[in-house]
Amino acid sequence: QVQLVESGGGLVQAGGSLRLSCAASGRTFGDAVMGWFRQAPGKEREFVSAIDRSGGTFYSDSVKGRFTISRDTAKRTVSLQMNSLSPDDTAVYYCAKSPRTAFFATIDYVSTPSSYITWGQGTQVTVSS
Repeated sequence: QVQLVESGGGLVQAGGSLRLSCAASGRTFGDAVMGWFRQAPGKEREFVSAIDRSGGTFYSDSVKGRFTISRDTAKRTVSLQMNSLSPDDTAVYYCAKSPRTAFFATIDYVSTPSSYITWGQGTQVTVSS
């Protein structure tokens, strides 16, 4: 059974950077979409970024140009580099893994929480103004 463990969250000032990492255990990793979602207090969980089997990357409009997702299949990790952070980025960030997917994913698929079957416990990111 796959488990996901996030790390790298913390408190940062506006304009600063953080790098989140997600380590996956279990037998499968490279055959799935890996995604990042976030949830702020009182709000629904929202899509942040994802990377598919081909290495194709996807971003929400709110983070495009500021965040970069990457995966290291050999190390079974996926990372999210977050730059130019603002207080609006404050949330719990979750790593998620889909079931085995096609080589190329679509934005509709990767941005839908129900596409993912395994979730990490979340890591808090707080951006102060």
